[in-house]
Amino acid sequence: MAAEQEKDRRDFLADGLRVAGVIAAGTLGGFLAGRRGYASESRWQIDPDKCVACGNCATYCVLDESAVKCVQCFDMCGYCNRCTGYYTLDGLDSRDTAAEDLLCPTEAVIRTFVEGKAGQNFYEYTIDTEACIGCAMCVKGCALMNGSLYLQVMHDRCVNCNECAIAVACPSEAFVQVPSGKPYRMKQAIVGVIEQKASKSPAARELIEQVQTDE
Repeated sequence: MAAEQEKDRRDFLADGLRVAGVIAAGTLGGFLAGRRGYASESRWQIDPDKCVACGNCATYCVLDESAVKCVQCFDMCGYCNRCTGYYTLDGLDSRDTAAEDLLCPTEAVIRTFVEGKAGQNFYEYTIDTEACIGCAMCVKGCALMNGSLYLQVMHDRCVNCNECAIAVACPSEAFVQVPSGKPYRMKQAIVGVIEQKASKSPAARELIEQVQTDE
């Protein structure tokens, strides 16, 4: 029974259409739930292709705890044993998971064993959004590999300032205002991965086009 549950879980994570499906609701991976009843005509979000992981999101938000959090795109993740978004460069050579070997200062990146085969272990990396401070250290580290970790604005936390302090401080102008009903922007690399998996689904193709088109 446990083996069957694990297989079902891996099949779920590998299904690209699940990502396309949540895009339709303006969310990503279940972490980006919008505020119910929110009547604003526009909202802030991050263009992940412009983001340079400068760290300003953690310190410039008007909230005590930044509304910007890291998110994980499982469709791009390599489930690596030695993940540069999880370990410091020194920690990559370590056999332990001591705090000093971890890249995230708040241990918000959770590492879970998935499976081992042919002498290689695979791990899933998820984000504890309550612990994440939006510092982008894991994003910068992950960029050395698959780039599946990136930052996004959590709309259930964001107060939607007319002039966002993070947007003003952003060196790459990655913060943008979009219509409130528009889905989150994704990395073009992520769109490419989902396109391949959703190529046989006209509905999924329509969702991808909705994400790519600026209103």
